[in-house]
Amino acid sequence: MADNKYAAYICSGCGIGDAMKVPQLEAIAKKEGKMAVVKSHPFLCNAEGVQMIRDDIANEAVTHVCIGACSRRAKTEAFQFEGVAMSRANLREGVLWVVAAGKDHDEVRQEMAADYIRMGCAELKKMTPPAGNVKGSSSKRILVVGGGMSGMTAALEIAATGYEAVLVEKAGALGGMAAQLWKRQPFKEPYAEAQETGVGEMAAKVAANPKIKLHLNSTIAETSGAPGRFKIQIAQESGSVSEETVGAIVQATGFTTYDMAKLPELGGGQPNVVDQVGLEALAVAAKGGAIKRADGKEVKSVVFVQCAGQRDETGTHLSYCSGHCCGTSIKQANYFKDQNPDIDTVVMYQDLRVPGMGEDFYRGAQEKGVIFTKAKASKVTGGDSCNVTFKDLILDEENTIAADLVVLATGQVPNAGVDLEAWNPVVTAAEGGDAAAKAARDEMKTISILNLNYRQGPDMPQFKHGFADSHFICFPYETRRTGIYAAGPVRRPMDILQATDDATGAALKAIQAVENAAVGRAAHPRSGDLSFPTARLEGCTQCKRCTVECPFGAIDEDEKRFPVFNEERCRRCGTCMGACPVRVISFENYSCDTVGSQVKAVEVPDEDEEKPRILVLACENDAYPALDMAGMARITHSAFVRVIPVRCLGSVNTIWITDALNAGYDGVMMMGCKKGDDYQCHFVKGSELAHYRMSKIGDTLTQLGLEPERVQTQEVAITDNARVVKLINDYVAELEKLGPSPMKGFG
Repeated sequence: MADNKYAAYICSGCGIGDAMKVPQLEAIAKKEGKMAVVKSHPFLCNAEGVQMIRDDIANEAVTHVCIGACSRRAKTEAFQFEGVAMSRANLREGVLWVVAAGKDHDEVRQEMAADYIRMGCAELKKMTPPAGNVKGSSSKRILVVGGGMSGMTAALEIAATGYEAVLVEKAGALGGMAAQLWKRQPFKEPYAEAQETGVGEMAAKVAANPKIKLHLNSTIAETSGAPGRFKIQIAQESGSVSEETVGAIVQATGFTTYDMAKLPELGGGQPNVVDQVGLEALAVAAKGGAIKRADGKEVKSVVFVQCAGQRDETGTHLSYCSGHCCGTSIKQANYFKDQNPDIDTVVMYQDLRVPGMGEDFYRGAQEKGVIFTKAKASKVTGGDSCNVTFKDLILDEENTIAADLVVLATGQVPNAGVDLEAWNPVVTAAEGGDAAAKAARDEMKTISILNLNYRQGPDMPQFKHGFADSHFICFPYETRRTGIYAAGPVRRPMDILQATDDATGAALKAIQAVENAAVGRAAHPRSGDLSFPTARLEGCTQCKRCTVECPFGAIDEDEKRFPVFNEERCRRCGTCMGACPVRVISFENYSCDTVGSQVKAVEVPDEDEEKPRILVLACENDAYPALDMAGMARITHSAFVRVIPVRCLGSVNTIWITDALNAGYDGVMMMGCKKGDDYQCHFVKGSELAHYRMSKIGDTLTQLGLEPERVQTQEVAITDNARVVKLINDYVAELEKLGPSPMKGFG
C-alpha cells in the first residue's frame, strides 16, 4: 500500500464545467477521497489531457487513476493505461445528461456529481492492478469436432488465418449430411436454380492443407483441461488412442432428421413415404434421371408435406421451425420438374419461409409448374398410391389428393450429445450405488460428443430442444463451456449457407479465445480482462455454493473441499463472489470491498432534508448501457439515485444490500438481464441466481423493520433506455409514498 499513489482527474468538457462546480469536485477528491494528485482539464480525452495523465504515471509514480468524466463505456481507447488501476466517475451520461437542466436542479446535480467522485475514489482505494495469471505454455491450435460443411469451413478459416486446426470426424470421409445431397439450395447467382454442393472440392482442400491435421473414423474419448491447454484423447475406430493439445474447441457436429416413424398419421414408416434425406438418396441414385421409388416405380406425382412434426404446439413433436425445409422442398420439387415437367408436384405449406434470395428460387419453381398450396395435412394413407388428406387453409375445406410419393419435411435434431438435465440425476443415483443408474450412466456416455471430464457433465449444457446453449443474439457461438464454441445446426436450425457463415464466426471466436488464454485474459464477454478470482481459504466454510453456482464449470474442489479456481475457464462474472456467504472470494479490481466502499461513500441526507437516496446496482452488459443511452437521448430521471455498475447481478452479494439499508438508503433497485429459457444474461445464470437470492431477503428486511418494497429487482434489455428511466422515476415516487427509511441517522 505504501507504494501506491492515487490520482483523480476531472474533465470540464462536454458541458460538465458549465453545469457543475469543478473546483468543489476537486476539493472533494483531495480531502475526502484522499487523492495525492488532483487535476482538472477542459478536454481530458484529447491528446493533451491523456498525455497529462501519462506524464503523472511516468514522472509522479501514479499507480491508481480515477477519471471523473464520461461513462466508463466511453473513450475506452483514450483512457487506456497499462499496469494502472482505474475507476471511472460518470459525470456526463450519469449526471449531466440525465438531470434536468435549470437552476432548480443545480443543487441536487452537484450533490450527485460529488457522490460519484467520492464513489470513484473509494472504489479506487480497494483496487489492485490485475496482472493476469498465465499458466505455463499455451496452445494456439484449435480442435474442430465434426467434418461436415460447418466443420470443414471452420477448419479452413482457422488455417487461412495462420492457425493450426485439428479436425476429428467419426465417419470415414468428410462431408457430413451435405455429402448425402444431390444438390444444395442456391447461395449465389443464379438464385433460381439448385446448385452443386461443393463438398468434394472442400474436402480436398481440407485434406491438402498443411495446417489441418485430419482424424477420420475417430471420436473424442476424453476432453480435459481448459482454454489454452485442453488435452484431447482421440479414439480411432481401430482401437488406438492419440492425444492432441489444443487451445480452443469448435463443436460442429451437425444434425440428424426427426424420426418420421414418430409420425404414423402422416405415413411415417410406410414404403412410399420418405423424409427429405430419403428423397435425396433417391435423387443421388437417379443421377439426374427419373427419380424412382424404393420399389423401382417411376414417380409421376409427388406431394411435399411441410412442417411434418415441426412447429408443433402440443409438445409431442418439435416446437420449432428448422428454417431450411421450405427451401429444401422447393429444391426437391425442382428435381422432378427438371427431369419431367409433366410430373404433378405439390408443396403443402402453412407458411412458406425462404429468407434472403429465396424468393427467386420460389418464383422459379412456380414458373416450372410446381403447385404451392396453403394447407395442413392431417393424414397420409398408402399402398401403391398414397392418399393425403389435408385442410385447404384458404378455402377452409377438407380435401384428399393422391400421390405416388409423399415427402415429409421432418426438421433438424442436433447431434449435441448428453442432455445434462437428464445426466445429473442419473449420476447422483449411480454414485449412491444404484446399479440401474450405473448402467444408465454408462449407456449415456456412449452418446457423448466431447466426453468432458467436468464435474458438471460430459457435454455442453443444452436448451430444451437439445441445441447447444448459445444465445443467438447476445453472444452467438459462445457456449457455457469457456473456450468451446458451437457452430452450425448443433447451435440452431439452419441451411448450408447459414452454417458456413456460422462456422466462420465460431472460428474467429476460437482464435480470440486462444490469444486471450495465452496472456491470461478473460475470453468473453469481458474480453481482455486480466483479473481472476481468488479465495481467502482461512475464512472459507466449504459451503460449496461457489462451485455449484458457477455457470461455467470454472471452480472445482481440492481434497479438503476448498474451492480451486480454473482461471482459463472463468468468465470473470463474479457469480462466485455473490454466492459466498462469508465474502472470501474477490478479484483484484472487483470485490465486495470495491462495491461496498462505493455504497458507503455516498452522503445520505438526514430525514428532514427530504432528499431520498436510492442505490441502483446495474448490470454492465444491459442495464448500465441502457442508462447511458437514456443520457445520450437526454431522457431525465431523478437525481436521488446513485448507480453502481456490476459485472452481473449474479455477482451481487447481499452484504451490499444490507450495508445500504443500514446506512439509511431509502431503497435498493437491481437492474439485470432477462432470465429464463429465453434469457439475455451474458453470464447465463447470473440474473436468475440474483432473483433467487433476493427472493430470500425478506427476512432481513423484516428484521430491520423495513418494507419489502424497498428492494426491487428488474429485468432490463440494452434497448430499454426510456423504460429504465420510467422504472427509476416510478420507484422513487413509490419510495416517497413510503416515506424516509427508519434507518436514517443510524448509518
